[in-house]
Amino acid sequence: MKKIKHLTAALLAVTFATATLAEGPMIKRGVASVTVELGDKTCVIERNATAGNQVHEAYNKTGQGMPQPMIVSAGIDTLGELEFIDYMEQASVDSSILVVDTRTENWHEDLHIPCTTNVSFKNFADIKDDALFYLTEVFGVEENDDGSLNFDNAKTIVGYCNGYWCGQTPAMFKRAKYSMVALGYPVEKLKYYRGGMQAWTSLGLTVEGALTK
Repeated sequence: MKKIKHLTAALLAVTFATATLAEGPMIKRGVASVTVELGDKTCVIERNATAGNQVHEAYNKTGQGMPQPMIVSAGIDTLGELEFIDYMEQASVDSSILVVDTRTENWHEDLHIPCTTNVSFKNFADIKDDALFYLTEVFGVEENDDGSLNFDNAKTIVGYCNGYWCGQTPAMFKRAKYSMVALGYPVEKLKYYRGGMQAWTSLGLTVEGALTK
């Protein structure tokens, strides 16, 4: 925990030192943009002041899905935008953190938060082997010879989906037949950005995908 706190403080110091200080929409006081990385890809997160300051048309509807609870499961932290961006910064330099778009591939291809990894919640729905594949090949879980799972090196997963009305991250974390919690994933290593794409786009934060072209 101390390591994470020190790392966050260092990252914030770098961010404040390198952020664009021009006038315009700010992410937080004095910070107009944040640079994050995923593998060899670099992404700049900022707020869009153009296009009439309108919410992206993909997320301006109010009748989709159902409102999701603030707490998916006891022990899983629910994040706002600033906490989510902090985790994006940490993930840029700490491979034990992974920011995951839990939506289906078509949603991700249409529009997503830059420098995030797509692992669909559907992989945890019906086939246990599919869930185990992603746990062991992507999320850092180790499978013992007797078939039990070792979560000592499991990554901290920061999940998001479409927003307040979207149940895809809650399904992957808790509700699906072979959800991460059901398979024993430590709840303290699961973080839920409840606002998701709807909140993200409502703030004009950077997105990428087919619908940006």
